[in-house]
Amino acid sequence: MNNDLAASIEYIEKEKNISRHVLLDALKTALLSACRKTFPNPDDFDIELDPATFQIRVLEKGKEIHHAEFGRIAAQTAKQVIIQKIREAERESIFNDFYKKESDIITGVVHTVDKKAIIVDLGKTEAILPAREQFSKDTYRQGDTIRAYVLEVKKTARGPEIILSRVHPNLVKKLFELEVPEIHDGIVEIKSVAREAGSRSKIAVTSHDDKVDCVGSCVGVRGQRVKNIVNELGGEKIDIVRWSPDPEAFIRSALSPAELSQINLIPGEQRAEIIASDDQLALAIGKREQNLRLASKLTGWKLDIRSLTQRIPLSSLDGVSGKIEEALKEAGIHNIKDVLKATPEELCKIPGIGPQTAEKIVVSAQKAIIEGGSSGNKNKDL
Repeated sequence: MNNDLAASIEYIEKEKNISRHVLLDALKTALLSACRKTFPNPDDFDIELDPATFQIRVLEKGKEIHHAEFGRIAAQTAKQVIIQKIREAERESIFNDFYKKESDIITGVVHTVDKKAIIVDLGKTEAILPAREQFSKDTYRQGDTIRAYVLEVKKTARGPEIILSRVHPNLVKKLFELEVPEIHDGIVEIKSVAREAGSRSKIAVTSHDDKVDCVGSCVGVRGQRVKNIVNELGGEKIDIVRWSPDPEAFIRSALSPAELSQINLIPGEQRAEIIASDDQLALAIGKREQNLRLASKLTGWKLDIRSLTQRIPLSSLDGVSGKIEEALKEAGIHNIKDVLKATPEELCKIPGIGPQTAEKIVVSAQKAIIEGGSSGNKNKDL
């Protein structure tokens, strides 16, 4: 047994990177356990293992004994300890390898697909892509190659568990690092990412070299770099935004292509009150308010946006008293835009408004729009 044991321990020591001391200590513990099962007075026994020759000596009250049955038990125990240590070593090795890849991108092959998760073959082990970490445009079949973000690597009783994600914002960041050499080299930096997986993402970038255009680097010649990433993400739209240390400039960039009339920053609340012209409001907000949501996540500011007409209260118009304001609102006129849609004749039909008052209200609304637009262009406070 000694020759076989020596060969096995030396193999594990070299190939599995487990120290001889750890193996012999585990083997000694296992053999002592075997003594308790074999001999009537186990406390009288001890085990000695020679680390050089791997000679096993069984001692009873300090004297060596020879027991045929124990010899067979010792051989079986040694085998079990070695097998267990090999398993533990392989699990530890796999954990260490993939733990280093946490928060990075990994490539694997789809092994199985079901409603709860996709199992991905990574060669040495398998990973899980849960349904919650997938987006609807992803469709994979067995044998397909898949790239995903390593969300978490943790130890379990069954070995390392590797959780992947296709919806995490950092997947977009890592794809740009792979695709854009300037980002990989540290010349261009991604400052923040906002993402609604499968639909649209925004990334904010800056350049540490005045000669390098950060946005152009990410877009690539004829847009090829960003196209490659869009294709990887199943057609997800990507807006590349120029980052600025000036919050106002950053917010304007984040809400592009909309042109904003005015921004009033409230730093204590990390909030910005934004005014946009009527024709730019919908563009700034975006479909289902997506552009506004992503811009808010990207900048870290709560964005409150209104149109120029929504900004000016009805009570500020000539001829509009408290009672007339209530009457206007009851008639469905809630802002200056609504006033400008109505004719003086239509306003006269509202209780409490005569021809002169109606004319005064319309003229005042027109004047307010003109003055409001010019003040917005001058970036005055709200």
